[in-house]
Amino acid sequence: MPGIDECLREAMALPGVRGASLVDWTSGLALGTAGQSPVGDHDTTAAETAELARAAAEYESFAPSGPPDPGPAAGQGPPGPYPGGGAAPGAGPDGAGPPVEDVIVTTRSGYHVLRFVETTFDSSVFLHLWLDRSTGNLALARLRSRELAQRLVLG
Repeated sequence: MPGIDECLREAMALPGVRGASLVDWTSGLALGTAGQSPVGDHDTTAAETAELARAAAEYESFAPSGPPDPGPAAGQGPPGPYPGGGAAPGAGPDGAGPPVEDVIVTTRSGYHVLRFVETTFDSSVFLHLWLDRSTGNLALARLRSRELAQRLVLG
């Protein structure tokens, strides 16, 4: 099972990957980086992608806190301290694992794949791959990022 450095090395071997990082979306800090950054600074990229990951993981539209409520209060999650109610950010409807698998953003020049990583602690980590649009393989990157996230050992 690979650690952070090995995970990022494997990610960089994918076709068209220009940069990779492992980011804690709670703090916005990069736990590890490899390759280039879209803005030239890995810390800025980590903070910006963390905002996107946090929104996807916390907003009920993307990460429902439970089964749809057919009653008049539809759209309101069960009571809880987080947007949409319910369990801690990153927890699925049953409280286990992130409810969002990945987020893909397409730009004119590239793709950004944010793959959420399940951990034994709070699952607030994601793998960010930045691919060149003309040489990257989005489908392969998505599949391999899932494999890497499943095998990653954080310790």
